[in-house]
Amino acid sequence: MDKNQLSRRAFIHNASLIAVGTAAGTLLANGCARDSTTPGHTSKLDTSKILNYNPKMGYRRLGKTGLIVSEVVLGGHFNNPSGQHFWAKFVNDELPADVTRNRTDVVSRCIDHGINYLDITYGGEALAYGAALKGRREKMYVAADDGEFCMRQKHRRNANSQMQSVESCLRRLGTDYLDIWRPQFTHMGGHPDTQMEMCIEVFEKIRKQGKARFLGMSTHDRVWTQQVIEKFPQYAMVYMPYTLKSKVKPPDLKSIDCKQLYEPTHKARGRHWWLGDTRKGLFASAKQRDVGVVTIKPFSAGNIFSTPRQNFGQSCTSTEEDYELARLTLAYILTNPNISAVAVGMTLVSEVDNDVQAMSRPGT
Repeated sequence: MDKNQLSRRAFIHNASLIAVGTAAGTLLANGCARDSTTPGHTSKLDTSKILNYNPKMGYRRLGKTGLIVSEVVLGGHFNNPSGQHFWAKFVNDELPADVTRNRTDVVSRCIDHGINYLDITYGGEALAYGAALKGRREKMYVAADDGEFCMRQKHRRNANSQMQSVESCLRRLGTDYLDIWRPQFTHMGGHPDTQMEMCIEVFEKIRKQGKARFLGMSTHDRVWTQQVIEKFPQYAMVYMPYTLKSKVKPPDLKSIDCKQLYEPTHKARGRHWWLGDTRKGLFASAKQRDVGVVTIKPFSAGNIFSTPRQNFGQSCTSTEEDYELARLTLAYILTNPNISAVAVGMTLVSEVDNDVQAMSRPGT
């Protein structure tokens, strides 16, 4: 194919691969990689206290929770047999055999690699992971919320619905407790303090009942997140998007250094506004208040790949270039020492094997 005939998507993809590789290499050369002086590096931790420890995996402290989590953690989203977006629920809570098999295989491989943290967003995910974790719940910390009852829906912004969310996750997971309950707030944030206080009250109730250990929060708005953690110390960790770069403007490779790990500010808040500004102020506040940060959407909802993430019923046809791009992206994101972990929605065992390479340690 003539270069002039390349599609815009292919052009962006190829440019992204070059930019990622150059940026990651520059950062590593400039001493921005994780080393023995980086807060939260494994060498500074008591490995005997790390859940499901593997010396080839990197681990960091998740803020005031005190949990030591793997640098890459397993997100709940996975594709259905048609290759479409994840399932939020299953009819009559009947889990298909292929889903059970796929999630069990992926969880097993995660455990083999030392991944010790699982994030769940919907009841269907809880059901699938409940089957996958059967008999080995102690191998992973579990953070969850059920989107069917979450705070994103106006009619669910009450204590009863939030209790339903917790109970739904526990029942479908087949467990007695969550390590973290992290309510899902609207992408744009902006909930009034009364609603944040209501969630705190629900958490205190379930904590006393032994149903949850820590309280977190999930949203896409970093400005509002910063305001919440500064006002409410009960929120011990946050989930938020953090990508390599904006979709159209890569980092300035000529002047990049350790202080420039953040993406350029986007004043326009269009459909993909969360791909832009990472708000340095949030990381400073999180560090000062010892709040753990787990980031999501590292691959910009799959937009950086030339081929879509495949469904688990077929062989993965992602190119080696895509796999390399995934590794470099994760490695780049983890050069930010204020990030505790990055959550990845891994559909295939091959994706697990590939993504953990971003955490490889020389000599291990």
